[in-house]
Amino acid sequence: MDIYFISHGPPILVIDETIPVRSFLKSWQQIVHKEKPRSILLISAHWETEIPTVNGCINQKYSTMYDFETRPERLPLFELKYPAPSAPELAKRVKELLIESGFNQVEEDQTRGLDHGAWCPLMLMYPEADIPVCQLSLQTKLNGTHHYNMGKALAPLRDEGVLIIGSGHATHNVLALGDHDDPVPSWASDFDTWLRESLISGRHEDINQYEEKAPRAQMVHPSPEHFYPLHVALGAAGEDAKAELIHHSWREAALSYACYRFKTIS
Repeated sequence: MDIYFISHGPPILVIDETIPVRSFLKSWQQIVHKEKPRSILLISAHWETEIPTVNGCINQKYSTMYDFETRPERLPLFELKYPAPSAPELAKRVKELLIESGFNQVEEDQTRGLDHGAWCPLMLMYPEADIPVCQLSLQTKLNGTHHYNMGKALAPLRDEGVLIIGSGHATHNVLALGDHDDPVPSWASDFDTWLRESLISGRHEDINQYEEKAPRAQMVHPSPEHFYPLHVALGAAGEDAKAELIHHSWREAALSYACYRFKTIS
């Protein structure tokens, strides 16, 4: 399985046809990833814990989490549900791999549903909601290398029919966004270009140390939760993986929707 990082956008993505990445995600099965996975491991920007945690879910179907502000334009979202089946065997396997790789504590949350960083893009990518899903949490008090190593531990899943997706954002400073027709500010475009060049050149260690290596890193990612899913995906793909930019668009001036495929080398 190839591994992916997607910029998932706001929850309104599910119904707002003006967001360019929406049509890209809707074309997923036809153009991007035609092979149907046995299960999906998704690392979302919207689940942070002290130690790595998977959601095993004791029920057959996940609940849909509406973990976002209520705004008039978002009211239709509260009527939507994405009842994907849980993947308890995958959750168990993720725990085993992490523990074998030296992550001494790994927990399981039996009650947590799918947050909007998971179900919103998945509703467009796999609208049938028939593929078992497991989420893995982030530890935002730790660094990029920690998350890259988590990904490395999960590399065997590539050969087990598991599709690994990091769901975050290439750039994510929501306090510095503009209007859709505003020009992209240099601080955002410089970081976005650095990210693309670093990934395509295979400079994984630069990505791990992006706070020091990337231009205007603190401005682009005031907090790291939307960037760390990329580190997990990159680590799982391996040092020899070939990065490919598979979608690129901007919204609200400074929000990059860059999405990447990491073609894994057996």
